Amino acid sequence: MQRLARKTYIAAGLRTPFGRGGGALANHDAISLSVPLARAMADIARPDLFVWGTVIPSLGWSNIGREVWLDAGLDPTVPGFSAVLACSTSMVAAFAAAGMLGGSAELALVGGAEVMSNPSIGLKLDASKRVTKLFRTNPADAIAALKALTADDLTLPTKGWANRITGRTMGDHMEETAQAWGLTREAQDDWALKSHQRAIAGWENGFFDDLVIALPELARDANPRADTSAGKLASLAPAFDKSGKGSLTAGNSSPITDGAAAVWVATEAGLAKLPKDTPHAELVDHEIAAVDHHVDGLLMAPSFAIPRLLARHGLRYGDVALWEIHEAFAAQVLTNIAALEKPGWTRERAGVDFDFGAFPRDRVNPNGGSIAIGHPFAATGARDLSQAVKELWAMASGSWAIVSVCADGGHGTVALLRRP
Repeated sequence: MQRLARKTYIAAGLRTPFGRGGGALANHDAISLSVPLARAMADIARPDLFVWGTVIPSLGWSNIGREVWLDAGLDPTVPGFSAVLACSTSMVAAFAAAGMLGGSAELALVGGAEVMSNPSIGLKLDASKRVTKLFRTNPADAIAALKALTADDLTLPTKGWANRITGRTMGDHMEETAQAWGLTREAQDDWALKSHQRAIAGWENGFFDDLVIALPELARDANPRADTSAGKLASLAPAFDKSGKGSLTAGNSSPITDGAAAVWVATEAGLAKLPKDTPHAELVDHEIAAVDHHVDGLLMAPSFAIPRLLARHGLRYGDVALWEIHEAFAAQVLTNIAALEKPGWTRERAGVDFDFGAFPRDRVNPNGGSIAIGHPFAATGARDLSQAVKELWAMASGSWAIVSVCADGGHGTVALLRRP
């Protein structure tokens, strides 16, 4: 099956170090954090298209793709636009760019940034209408009205960027899903510990050296903890369900993170514009799934997207040499894997009648995932894609990789990559 009109590739890009919420990168906004990254990527090659995203909105801009490019002082004749799909933002940016390549556009620079330390505070509709009207008629009264605002007038991201429809955070939803699947606290903590250990090992062995640019404020990821242990993780209190049944903690969930990440999307002609040793992989196919989160859980869509994608190519789980799965929560990874392994799930729920075999858990996130590295919403897809491409580049020609990202709203986005 040929998803794209021509062979299209994902080539490893760069990212900033990922900082802890409230930490070294907290004085940035999404644009200022993106600018040095855009410049570093443009120093490598001039793209024909720039696609960028951020999830946490700001009234200061309407097209962050164009704003970043121009603030970076780069060629104004390069078109730039924005993409957004919650945690899958920079992955769908890559899919969108892939579909636009050809003709005069052979190389796209895509990615995203999030400064979760500084979410915008907005006015609810009634308060906004009241104050805006006063600014038009009596500015002095408008200033007085602003001073008189209460918390009831504000839209505050104080509950972890809760889902607008349900009013509950992703952690609240995931806690419910974890309990429905009978997932143990021990299994979640064990997954989180391995994520930290692998990310630390990746930094120590130099894996991240050519993927991360140093910033004046921060030279390497701040979230991976070399000093964590099973005992320390077990000592943490539940973060969402505090009834005594909760198992999701700050230790087995992705942290509040600031960061930006970029990746290349290219045709064969576009690859020729990059340095010859740039790791790259063919983007063979992709899938976007959406589920009813009242039935299946807010972050369970990858377990629908993955089997549909693999079945189109006659691939079993064991045929895939590398799995790069976004770790919103350890529970999210483990419940999706449990669904993929559950007899009848792929046929009855995902609508795919195919024998996928056993799932190779030991092939997931060999250099750590979002629990350890961090999860700046819009940067995660590009970080996952770049990391996967470099990991796949070290494997044999023809090796397959799956990159999977879950997203708020009941979405899952998945890419199928192949080593040339």
